Amino acid sequence: VYHDGAGLFAGLPSPFAATRYHSLIVAEPLPDELEVIAWTAEGEMMGLRHKEYPVVGVQFHPESILTEYGKELLQNFLDGEI
Repeated sequence: VYHDGAGLFAGLPSPFAATRYHSLIVAEPLPDELEVIAWTAEGEMMGLRHKEYPVVGVQFHPESILTEYGKELLQNFLDGEI
């Protein structure tokens, strides 16, 4: 997963390996209120952030032991880094 280095992804290397248990992806176009914050090497969206509200979403499993830096990403979330 490549990312913008902000908020949820603060302090994490880009890219890092993340685990997906499905092939679902978000399709464009996005509403103006959302911005892409993470993506794959192929350009698939893996993370979104609302521009006004403290809402983020990811298309991978940060809780999986197979996701590098999953604990750090979850800690960023718990610390309010959105």
